[in-house]
Amino acid sequence: MNYRQARWERETDDGETVAEPLLSEKGTETVTHEASSLPDDLTRDELTLPELSEPEVAGHYTRLSQMTYSIEHGPYPLGSCTMKYNPKFTEDVAAIDDGAIHPDRPDEFAQGTLELLYGLQAFLADVGGMDEVTLQPPAGAAGEFTGLQVAKAYHRANGEHEQRREVVVPASAHGTNFATAALAGYDVVEFPAGEDGRVNVEALEDAVGDATAALMLTNPNTIGLFERDIEEIADLVHDAGGLLYYDGANLNALLGRARPGDMGFDIMHYNVHKTFASPHGGGGPGAGPIGVVDDLAAFLPDPHVRETDDGEYELYEPENSFGKVHGFHGNWLVLLKTYAYISRLGDSGLKDTSAMAVLNANYLASQLDLEIPYGPFHHEFVASAGDTDAAEFAKGMLDEGVHPPTTKWPAIVDEALMTEPTEALSKDQLDLLADAFAAAGQKSDEELAAAPETTAAARIDQTSAARNPRLSWRDLEVADD
Repeated sequence: MNYRQARWERETDDGETVAEPLLSEKGTETVTHEASSLPDDLTRDELTLPELSEPEVAGHYTRLSQMTYSIEHGPYPLGSCTMKYNPKFTEDVAAIDDGAIHPDRPDEFAQGTLELLYGLQAFLADVGGMDEVTLQPPAGAAGEFTGLQVAKAYHRANGEHEQRREVVVPASAHGTNFATAALAGYDVVEFPAGEDGRVNVEALEDAVGDATAALMLTNPNTIGLFERDIEEIADLVHDAGGLLYYDGANLNALLGRARPGDMGFDIMHYNVHKTFASPHGGGGPGAGPIGVVDDLAAFLPDPHVRETDDGEYELYEPENSFGKVHGFHGNWLVLLKTYAYISRLGDSGLKDTSAMAVLNANYLASQLDLEIPYGPFHHEFVASAGDTDAAEFAKGMLDEGVHPPTTKWPAIVDEALMTEPTEALSKDQLDLLADAFAAAGQKSDEELAAAPETTAAARIDQTSAARNPRLSWRDLEVADD
């Protein structure tokens, strides 16, 4: 395959080569406004804007899109992130005029919206085997935090909050689990995985006790393995007086086939961007609903949607609600896309989704000439780059026209390449990924050290970008000065 990403550059008058300029660098015009009835502190006397034609603006953003790899271009197999194609019909649904409801509209004039939200609560409860669902949290990590707040409120109501100060987390868990537990004010108790990559039941037995508030777990786990001892795990936690929390990152593997609630989980969050194809990434709005069993329903955040005796729908505050986590109805348009996606697929479509997710992961794993220490898999697997630095291996894959997998994590696999092809990829795309793995594996250390050479941006300083983000073009100008 011959891949080369677009790279739009221009030469300045002094001979310097610079990237596609900002719109503000392409031309400006100072605009003054007429007298306004708005208060003076809400108006400006003038505003400087780029003076550009529509073709110039369209060309600018088209060039930027061509310099950026996205799920529209090809495979994006980041393990446990479930970066998959978002069908465009959901965008059309979210753009309908009737979706643009003002959040302060009284319940009696928002019945269609509330009925849809109520229906989505029921959809998600059925998928997860939960009794009640809140749509409030605006992201998966926010869902985790909300779930632990529900757990805290439950233990407080039982008079055990001061006693139950620990959240137990397996060493291979998602990093957000550790962070969420700490942010919620708990002490984090970490325990190791067993030799088979699953929960070490004996280590878990030593970790739980009278101080346990909850165990945070995903199933299948981070390396794509189903926790066969999940019922014993649930009994251990419940016998200690704790709650079992399900991280929904890997729910793709279970749709229509197994439900966390039936396994003994008390709380779960749904990453609707992962499982139900709402947008993921880009810093935009998200949604991370949580489901709970009956005993915890009274502690859900405010507001919640219910159906009244006369068939109407209303927002209400659960009896012992711990408070609010987000304004109004949650991120309404993201939730609308989720509802549309589930409605389009139906029960049989969701079941097919999980089948394809598992099949694709196992097929791709079978095509790789890399060490893969565990298996068979459910929707994702973790290969090892062996003696090669996993991050360098990933950069070598970029030159093959695909996005590489997650690297260096989980730590229980050396030089990990955590890969999730998702159910959205065809066999041809899976073969393209396999070829990219093979090509990167054949590159010398020197070639990997120079990669990527065919992308618009090459060796980005990831550490500095994470620790010193420039969140505005104004920050860029200040840095250049």
